[in-house]
Amino acid sequence: MTILDTIVAQKKIEIANAQKTVSIPDLQATEHFKRKGLSLKASLTKTGSSGIIAEFKRKSPSKGFIKADADVAEITSGYSDAGAAGMSVLTDTEFFGGSKDDLLKARAANPNTPILRKDFMVDSYQIYEAKAWGADVILLIAACLDSEQIDTLSTKAHELGLEVLLEIHNEEELKKSPLKHIDVIGVNNRNLKNFAESNVNASLELIKVIPTEMVKISESCISQTATIKQLKDVGYQGFLIGENFMKTENPGAALDSFIKEIEAQ
Repeated sequence: MTILDTIVAQKKIEIANAQKTVSIPDLQATEHFKRKGLSLKASLTKTGSSGIIAEFKRKSPSKGFIKADADVAEITSGYSDAGAAGMSVLTDTEFFGGSKDDLLKARAANPNTPILRKDFMVDSYQIYEAKAWGADVILLIAACLDSEQIDTLSTKAHELGLEVLLEIHNEEELKKSPLKHIDVIGVNNRNLKNFAESNVNASLELIKVIPTEMVKISESCISQTATIKQLKDVGYQGFLIGENFMKTENPGAALDSFIKEIEAQ
């Protein structure tokens, strides 16, 4: 069993438990459920966009805690102030140390920045949660979903006014994925089955087969501004980066310096 298999199995248990205590009508009755979502796609493609989706992440399965006592409001506000095009907030607790409260606090602190709920989405119930917690975008990971699930979940997200980021790691995952309700395609440079690899080769290879009209982002294993230039040159408009900023004393300041270095290139 891979790490991804373990995470998905745990996720299904968590969803079943959550549904026993909070119904979909309960989620629909929340204040955030009524708000109009922000567009990550528009933020990434507008003139002058930094293209950076800055991630708030306390820990990872492969490296343990990165910043256990991180203040989500403070850090995500720093990201917005620095010019992040969007933010990614982990809500998985067991493996990444995130929570519903992290997303709610990030939303409250950043009313004008698109926010991705970063989690392992395998059930429509989670999409209702994402909307109720203030997310603008959901993540669908092709490695743990079949074609029908991708279609069903992306359709439901659009029905609820959420955008969809489809994450792929290889050409096979792209080919099996219905793209009708996909807003952004992300290439994860890290193999989620073993959390190995530390380069952007996957992004550089897959750009050749992703439809040209799709908005494309590169995820993980990005720490140098030279890599951003390399990825931009081949057609990427966005770059999801978390650990590179989270491991610093002041993630917002680290992002600010990173963006200024990009602009100076």
